[in-house]
Amino acid sequence: MSNALYGKGRDSILNAGINWASATIKAVLVDTAGYSVAIDTDEFLSAIGAGYRIATATLGSKSSALGVADAADATFTSVTGATVEAIVLYKDTGDAATSPLIAYIDTATGLPLTPNGGDVTITWDNGANKIFKL
Repeated sequence: MSNALYGKGRDSILNAGINWASATIKAVLVDTAGYSVAIDTDEFLSAIGAGYRIATATLGSKSSALGVADAADATFTSVTGATVEAIVLYKDTGDAATSPLIAYIDTATGLPLTPNGGDVTITWDNGANKIFKL
């Protein structure tokens, strides 16, 4: 699988279920040994087993322009656990069963990564498409 927006997440954005600017958007580092992405049918964070969610960070300074989503680089603190092969963005509702998935990223500099207890910083692309483009 290469980087993609979840189908149900796109629907949620288009039907006003996800407001990029005002919602709490998080990134989670994912061990794909136990998560096989189904980009058109996975809908909520609960599709990714808790044991395969290695670390989470809240995105700050979110912005959008012309359908392009951006945010400040994300730092995951003191990351330990299994090898990380993907980053998943989602809207946090406080409950994994209702937190909609937005984007799946598995093609990026530094992936896969092996946590060593240190911080992990994700530097989003500064090109035309930033984090993602609708």
